[in-house]
Amino acid sequence: MKKLMTTVMAGAMAAAASLAQAADDVTLQLKWVTQAQFAGYYVALEKGFFEEEDLNVTIKPGGPDIAPTQVIAGGGADVTVEWMPAALAAREKGLPLVNIAQPFKSSGMMLTCRKDAGVESTDDFKGKTLGVWFFGNEFPFLSYMSQLGLSTDGGDDGVTVLKQGFNVDPLLQGQAACVSTMTYNEYWQVIDAGLTPEDLTVFKYEDEGVATLEDGLYVLEDKLADPAFKDKMVRFVRAAMKGWKYAEENPDEAAMIVLEYDETGAQTEKHQKRMMGEIAKLTAGSNGALDPADYERTVKSLLSGGSDPVITKEPEGAWTHDITDAALN
Repeated sequence: MKKLMTTVMAGAMAAAASLAQAADDVTLQLKWVTQAQFAGYYVALEKGFFEEEDLNVTIKPGGPDIAPTQVIAGGGADVTVEWMPAALAAREKGLPLVNIAQPFKSSGMMLTCRKDAGVESTDDFKGKTLGVWFFGNEFPFLSYMSQLGLSTDGGDDGVTVLKQGFNVDPLLQGQAACVSTMTYNEYWQVIDAGLTPEDLTVFKYEDEGVATLEDGLYVLEDKLADPAFKDKMVRFVRAAMKGWKYAEENPDEAAMIVLEYDETGAQTEKHQKRMMGEIAKLTAGSNGALDPADYERTVKSLLSGGSDPVITKEPEGAWTHDITDAALN
């Protein structure tokens, strides 16, 4: 009997080992550091949703010196989280990125301005210094200014662009009248620093009609010609969206999962829980499939840049429903 049990256990262990070996590796490159902005992926990892799809997923955090487009171009990731303006700009320059899923339905980008700097409407931007993120994050801002008819070369009739670090110091220290913020992150840094909502004028890109899609999932176009890669991405997206919907429904738990994966120890429970609450508003309404109307709105915004648009022509082949159709049906 003991010998039989040993044989059965050995067989089970061999089967388990075989299954473990069968798991497909997938590397995901994030757009920024480990935080609730990417909670769905960490939830899918922690809850075993990726494992259920026979995937061995490695999540690579981003940072101020990491450009997701460069990482995926160099073969350092299979799939990356990127904003559509940066992805389409890179595609026009020769990097064939394709959107395979869009977990974020709404934009969280804003300009947050001090009223005591004289900004209460978009008419007050003229002659002001505005803080702007770069490394691909500048494209929505540049499109916004173009649509307002404002030069970004300075002067009384334009705006002066201050290359903003990933903080809100220029606003707090009076170096800029406005800075770039996200609804789920930097805005709350301003509030935590002592300014009140009454001290601020906020311009949400979503409300201004210039919002562009953020935090989509992108792969290289030639990879999609490989059926095995497409199958991996179908399973990846299915598990990732399961993670995102769990995070929406359990925001506090999702925030705590993110904290477990933050190797820097820089994040706090208060900030991550607040961030997850705001992120849930942006992913709400998305099942992962890109809405063509949202895509067209983004493209129109990026093309309407006067003499210096973010992209100069309508993209072709920049997105596909093939992955989400298979993943969600």
